[in-house]
Amino acid sequence: MARPDFIVVMGVSGAGKTEIARGLADRLGVDWIEADAYHSAANVERMRRGDGLTDEMRWPWLAAVAEAALALPSRPAVVACSALKRSYRDFLRERLGQVGFAFLDGSEELILQRLGSRKNHFAGPSLLSSQLATLELPMPDERFLALSIAWSPQSIVERAAAALA
Repeated sequence: MARPDFIVVMGVSGAGKTEIARGLADRLGVDWIEADAYHSAANVERMRRGDGLTDEMRWPWLAAVAEAALALPSRPAVVACSALKRSYRDFLRERLGQVGFAFLDGSEELILQRLGSRKNHFAGPSLLSSQLATLELPMPDERFLALSIAWSPQSIVERAAAALA
């Protein structure tokens, strides 16, 4: 399998996408983006209220994320993006080409604990149930690596770097 041009660190809110994407980009010496930065103000406000997004709200956001990723100068580049549904991941593959996914997987209890302890983020614990309901686990025909969020961030980054880069 060819080396991916993009590594998407995916999972539900609170799984640690930002920390792992930043660490992976640092480890690889490449650029990265945080997909949350590309949400519209209306999307952010909706999530701040605890309301999940619809597909119609996510498509423009995913298009903006793909455009921003393509503008990054280095390859591979890393993207922290929930990519919860197969259709969203297909969209990213169609736009970006060779994509590998690092799926951050963990228990609802651990994720709720993390969400409860983080400050100043629009996606709080009340969004987790809608995120879990939306999540479609990656399938064997998708290029992905499942990584347990119970592992240390350093271990997750090292495993992702070894397998995907």
